[in-house]
Amino acid sequence: MYKILALNKISKTGTDCLPKENYEILSEEANPVGILLRSYDMHEYELPASLLAAARAGAGVNNVPLDKCADNGVVVFNTPGANANAVKELVIWGLLSSSRKVVQGIKWAQSLQGQEDVAKLVEKGKGDYVGPEIMGKTLGVIGLGAIGALVANAATALGMKVVGYDPFLSPEAAAKLPEVKIINDIPAVLAESDYVSLHLPLNKDTKYMFNEEMLNKAKDGIRVLNFARGELVCNEGIKKCLESGKVSCYIG
Repeated sequence: MYKILALNKISKTGTDCLPKENYEILSEEANPVGILLRSYDMHEYELPASLLAAARAGAGVNNVPLDKCADNGVVVFNTPGANANAVKELVIWGLLSSSRKVVQGIKWAQSLQGQEDVAKLVEKGKGDYVGPEIMGKTLGVIGLGAIGALVANAATALGMKVVGYDPFLSPEAAAKLPEVKIINDIPAVLAESDYVSLHLPLNKDTKYMFNEEMLNKAKDGIRVLNFARGELVCNEGIKKCLESGKVSCYIG
């Protein structure tokens, strides 16, 4: 019986693929032969001598110590595209929320509890929570892999114009994005976009790529969506751009 340690809760849809007569999925195990994880940070994790493989339920592996695993003969797997549709749906929510101030409106409505003439207060104050429609606006998609491609096609179906950047985009993948204008320069995408959605891996080249200098090349009032990795965006840079109005909204 092979002992598999789940460092995060993993859907039974996945774990049930492992034959129960051969594998046992455990939340605690001192000597596992395999590890399953999602967001758990393994960099400070002491790799057991018994470990043969680690598999991440997702595309990025920045939370897995690849060098340490290689030195210990541990094979690392990822699952690109496995959660692509779920992330795409969150991005669509982000698009709408960044425009229509849905969360802010809910909080404001809750603050009216117990007051008199709530209907009149709502009528008077609802104008503070209006925002632009996304139809006809331009969405920039940085990274057109499994998730980015779904986002791009969904946005065109919603009536948006889409421009995209991906230096590794194959002709076959590009053919599946017939309505997307491919641009080979990130600043040019930012300058053309009312919204931008980030779908890049986190590595030494992309960490804090979207800093104040980069964001200042964007169209004024751009709305930035980051459902990939937090460290793609520099916190200080995005804060300054929000304060100046260069960035209207950041959701990430």
